[in-house]
Amino acid sequence: MPENTFDVVSKIDLQEVSNAIQQALKEVHTRFDLKDSKSNIEFDGKEAIVLHSADEFKLKSVNDVLQQKLVKRGVPLKGLTYGQIESSLGGAAKQRITMQQGIPIEKAREIVKVIKNSKKKVQASIQGDLVRVSGKDRDALQEIIALLRQQDFGIDMQFTNYRSS
Repeated sequence: MPENTFDVVSKIDLQEVSNAIQQALKEVHTRFDLKDSKSNIEFDGKEAIVLHSADEFKLKSVNDVLQQKLVKRGVPLKGLTYGQIESSLGGAAKQRITMQQGIPIEKAREIVKVIKNSKKKVQASIQGDLVRVSGKDRDALQEIIALLRQQDFGIDMQFTNYRSS
């Protein structure tokens, strides 16, 4: 009997994030209330976004604009982790937003536990930053996907590489 598999992953499309940042910057630089706020949004490597503004209030406005653009481009906000707002001289504020790339090991263990507790005839294994689920019955795999969608693991999840061999 052939094995069917799928992967549970948590990845953010960096190209969409980049596009959203460009759109947000355009709006931030033309908005009347943010015009002279020295606000900026920058990509920091592949795993973070850094927001800069004149003060905390304006920083929150910049963040709102960025979130709207990310949602429009289909980037899940659940995949973002907000750091502390850092204030510097002159009241300027800065905030680092980390992007989730891959499933953290604790979350992967929770996912595997939920799958095992479901008593379905499937196997779940942690492979690096993803969880691979395999089983003989395609319907069981569909039920697992539905089950995982109902749970809230606090991370954004996608189901990829659905194949039958």
